[in-house]
Amino acid sequence: METSTGKTNTGKTLLNRAAFFGKGRLTTTFVLLGTLSAGILAGSVLTRNVSGKEQQAVDSTDARPLTVPSPVNLSNGFSQIVKQVGPAVVNINTEELPKAPTGLHKKRAPHGPIQQDPNSDDNSDDSQQGPQGDMQDFFNRFFGGQGGDDDGDGAGGSRRALGSGFIVDSRGYIITNNHVVDKADRIYVKLSTDPDGGPGDEGRPAHVVGVDKDTDIAVIKIDAKEPLPTVKLGNSDGAQVGDWVLAIGSPFNLSKTVTAGIVSAKNRSIDDGGRASQFQRFIQTDAAINPGNSGGPLVDMAGEVIGVNTAIYTQSAGSEGVGFAMPSNTVANVYNMLIGPEHKVVRGSIGISFQPELPSAVGRMYGFSSGVLISTVDPNAGAAKAGLKPDDVIVSIDGRSIKNGDDLVEDISSRKVGSVVKLGYLREGKQAQAMVTIGDRSKLTAPIASAGPDSGAPQESDAGEGKLGITVSAVPPDAASKLGVQGGVIVTNVRPGSFAEDIGLNKGLVITAINRRPVTDERSYRNIVSALKPGDDVVFVVRFPGQRPGGNSYVGGTLP
Repeated sequence: METSTGKTNTGKTLLNRAAFFGKGRLTTTFVLLGTLSAGILAGSVLTRNVSGKEQQAVDSTDARPLTVPSPVNLSNGFSQIVKQVGPAVVNINTEELPKAPTGLHKKRAPHGPIQQDPNSDDNSDDSQQGPQGDMQDFFNRFFGGQGGDDDGDGAGGSRRALGSGFIVDSRGYIITNNHVVDKADRIYVKLSTDPDGGPGDEGRPAHVVGVDKDTDIAVIKIDAKEPLPTVKLGNSDGAQVGDWVLAIGSPFNLSKTVTAGIVSAKNRSIDDGGRASQFQRFIQTDAAINPGNSGGPLVDMAGEVIGVNTAIYTQSAGSEGVGFAMPSNTVANVYNMLIGPEHKVVRGSIGISFQPELPSAVGRMYGFSSGVLISTVDPNAGAAKAGLKPDDVIVSIDGRSIKNGDDLVEDISSRKVGSVVKLGYLREGKQAQAMVTIGDRSKLTAPIASAGPDSGAPQESDAGEGKLGITVSAVPPDAASKLGVQGGVIVTNVRPGSFAEDIGLNKGLVITAINRRPVTDERSYRNIVSALKPGDDVVFVVRFPGQRPGGNSYVGGTLP
């Protein structure tokens, strides 16, 4: 019983405690609710009082009204330049009409760098430049050049493109880019003063006067009943890195658009898909250039045009601060030839090709620090007739020292066909001179068709495998005939990470000389290589598969 009674008492005690806690919580809840109600009522009264105060009239007789001040010319330079140049900048739109399909669809090559023969046409002064495939696609992608909705065979609907240009002659002559008007069947121009019409009001019809694909420059003309406003062409050689410039044009068909930036660099080349034209040396700018700006002017702070906006580097199809303009000095020279009787650009040539960038080891081996090492001599052109040969180094033109290949091409290409120049050159380290007649670059011979080496040629171990990282074998007869060599060895394998791989001595190249010593066969090759030691300059004279007969290329470096 005690136990039982004890349990019962304990149970009541616990229940009482529970009852106590329950009553306490209810009491606390009612107290809180009462407090909150009082607060809400007080807040309502206060709010009503504040609202009443806001509705009372406010005396604002002491407030002063705002006034719009008279215009102030703060950005005097930019705005004055735009007023001066803007009226001569035009909007260009083109149309390519649908054409019947002519065959199977062409497969577009994938974008990206490709291995290129250093002696290809882009590095020669004697044959027509041919980078227009990749470069034209590059321009078309980023500037609306002949973009459209069809599938590429010309059988779809009409294709339209947009661009810019600027008037250089009050009679209606306009400079723009070739890729803006390329393949266009109809070209229309709108002046800055022309009203913006609706559909069907494309602008004034224009026709092409002439184009130069090497510089991507075109001249078009519109009929002018009265003199038109023109730009003033400047001297692009005077532009300095860091100078302010303005880009004017119609990006995304937004006419009369002006952007500002600086000259970021000069003498830039564009290497798209592994190819670049030696006649395209651009002014680089960070002024925003976008699709539709192409062909518009790049203007300096004197209000003079120093370039034609041509291209951009981008990963977004829009401006990323890296734009390129063809220098006005180049443009003026091209323009003057395009408006001539033949409406084409004629460039001089002496009939040689060269490797644009040579390892320093090559210069040390051949004894020159500036000049042009001849790779190929066209037998029908002026250089060959004057006695120049491969491995000669051209160092001067009419007594003026030549810095590099660009310097040589710029000088020779600007000379009149049929004129004569005095070339200074080195042969076996000795000074010599020759009188060379300038020829027409477009009429000189082209390189031979590509022909690769026989991949089935036997491979042999040789002395160069350890030092150079290559194996070689005899040159197959068919490859020797096509390359015009009577000796030499062909590279059959290149070890990854080797000296040969580092300097670009690739599989398939034919070695005809090492360090100015002829390689006639595998034995002579092994004798030369076995004498090489670490720290030696090693220069290879090589032939690329498909290279024209008699044309040399140079690969070299310092043996580790």
